[in-house]
Amino acid sequence: MKTSKNKLKVYIGADHAGFKLKQTLKQFLKKDYRVLDVGAKKFNKTDDYPDFAKKVAKKIKKGGKGILICGSAEGICIAANKFKGIRAVAVWTKTNARLSRQHNDANILCLSGWQLPLNKAKAISKLWLNTKFENEPRHIRRINKIKRFE
Repeated sequence: MKTSKNKLKVYIGADHAGFKLKQTLKQFLKKDYRVLDVGAKKFNKTDDYPDFAKKVAKKIKKGGKGILICGSAEGICIAANKFKGIRAVAVWTKTNARLSRQHNDANILCLSGWQLPLNKAKAISKLWLNTKFENEPRHIRRINKIKRFE
């Protein structure tokens, strides 16, 4: 069994629209990952998703992966992608989860707190976290082109 120190760090954050899903997903993922909650720590219907996108983006620059949740998944994804080195993806299917890791080396997974059922969110998260980047020259070339945009 992996010790807490050997487990992949997963930084998780959500606004009010993703709070409930975050709380449940966090408990589910703690079995296999070192889950670090950057907030919201309590439900606040007036909080703003960019604040949590920033917190997760800054944390994963030091290693690990991130999961962000807002109502649509789109707003928090847009906010996270404003940070250098971040490749955040809004994912709705297991196929997209797998490909975003294999081909794009995505480092933040964005989920919808309004439209994604819990069981699907769990399956997508586990698959995404367990999928490795393929590290093929064509994928590296494309990621390097994106990095030059930053």
